[in-house]
Amino acid sequence: MKNIYTLLLTSMLALPTLAQQNPLSTKVDQGADKIEQKVIAWRRDFHQNPELGNNEKRTAAIVAKHLKALGIEVKTGVAKTGVVGVLKGGKPGPVMALRADMDALPVTERVPLPFASKVKSTYNGQPVGVMHACGHDSHVAILMGVAEVLSGMKNELRGTVKFIFQPAEEGAPFGEQGGAELMIKEGVLENPKVEVAFGLHINSQTEVGKITYRPGGTMASVNDMKITVKGKQAHGAYPWSSVDPIVVSAQIINNLQTIVSRNLNVTENPGIVTIGTIQGGNRSNIIPEQVEMTGTLRALSAEDEKMIIARVKQIATKTAESAGATAEVQIPLSIHYPVTYNQPALTEKMLPTLQRTAGTENVELRPAVTGAEDFSFFQEKVPGLFVFLGGMPKGKKREEAPSHHTPDFFIDESGFKLGVRTLCNLVLDYPGQVNSGGGN
Repeated sequence: MKNIYTLLLTSMLALPTLAQQNPLSTKVDQGADKIEQKVIAWRRDFHQNPELGNNEKRTAAIVAKHLKALGIEVKTGVAKTGVVGVLKGGKPGPVMALRADMDALPVTERVPLPFASKVKSTYNGQPVGVMHACGHDSHVAILMGVAEVLSGMKNELRGTVKFIFQPAEEGAPFGEQGGAELMIKEGVLENPKVEVAFGLHINSQTEVGKITYRPGGTMASVNDMKITVKGKQAHGAYPWSSVDPIVVSAQIINNLQTIVSRNLNVTENPGIVTIGTIQGGNRSNIIPEQVEMTGTLRALSAEDEKMIIARVKQIATKTAESAGATAEVQIPLSIHYPVTYNQPALTEKMLPTLQRTAGTENVELRPAVTGAEDFSFFQEKVPGLFVFLGGMPKGKKREEAPSHHTPDFFIDESGFKLGVRTLCNLVLDYPGQVNSGGGN
């Protein structure tokens, strides 16, 4: 907590700088006003035509066409369907990346909107509805608006802006690579070399007009896992002839709960150990030979992540061994995202920009989130700042607002203009922060 209070004190001392508005901010405000309805129209189109990860072909084509029309250098097919645009400013300065994710989710929408999704697809071999149930359609539309506003002041812009439209943030289809990790492997942060990355995520439970942020660990790392327990099969009437993997699995599940309650310093960071599935056996009177469990692990620091993984492996294998069974642990099974980590120095430098853009009273420090974000891969390579943009209608209670990844997910579009202004102002102000001792 000491570090948080220190940052807050520093932020208060920095408030006088809010008056030192970048002279281009007025143009940003005018540009955001002018483009607001276009951003909303783009978002509605993407919402009505969602595409799952690594299949965002239509979305990518619309983005690429828009960027090219603005005179921005465009590269397509990055990490399968990703689009990267490079806008070179008329004045020297750093290379700054702005990222928006494009993929939708295998969720069937039930929000009564005129532009609600009716799209059907297949996910992991199963027929599914497809919906932008996390707000990525908003992110794409907002960044398209940012590109238009900034390209209109190209000659006055210090530095270079790299617009990254990323596929598969929610994870690539099983057996495929994708997302930020693959974009980085394919060189998205090079040529020109990116110095800093900014991103935002709309939030259905934060009121429109507000921005929330957190220095340090902001969103959790995620690892999925699979534990396979092997015992000895027997008739259910003669359990002494078995090594029962169901009983062993139950013991493992109970013992795993001690990781958070006894091994994790909960005064510093939270953590999550969840078993989500357990499958074993096919008949009531047969003790099976094998049980499989899958689950998810979350942590807010790299050190805690390593500890939790090590303890899961130790507890599972040793618990099984004590019963005469064996346990095989696979971590990660298919997904690993690092901690979404906002570099504290960069956060401190850019906080006045957030406060000036939204109003000091509308910028709030938020608790850590145990959800995960693959923007974290960019932050492993360069300093990055990831903030949350309000999308909940004013006057609505947070507990009544549908959460992300649900069929009732809803976003108030009046918050988009603040998103455009925020990303534009971060780009305009960052070069000056570098020159004054900056965020690196």
